[in-house]
Amino acid sequence: MMPDAWREKDERQYQHIKQSLLDEGKSEEQAEEIAARTVNKQRREEGITPNKTSQGTGNPHSRLEDRTKQELYNRAKELDIENRSDMSKDELIAAIRKANS
Repeated sequence: MMPDAWREKDERQYQHIKQSLLDEGKSEEQAEEIAARTVNKQRREEGITPNKTSQGTGNPHSRLEDRTKQELYNRAKELDIENRSDMSKDELIAAIRKANS
């Protein structure tokens, strides 16, 4: 059963992707999850569903320790810090401080 927010187009896309994944040998559970994620990503890209992930870097007046890991990651991305996706929150803070010094 499709979520209430989905359009008929979204449901058709979901069923098509799910069937393709089942044909490739994925389990029912895997196929459903991947298909739903794909449809939801498409909806976000079309602006139908709001993007829940923070795109910001947090309050510039707040301490780095008070920001979320996502906000620190976004700041590290702005600073072009390498290997940021593998870093813990503490490592991101240290890398940002080093880049700013």
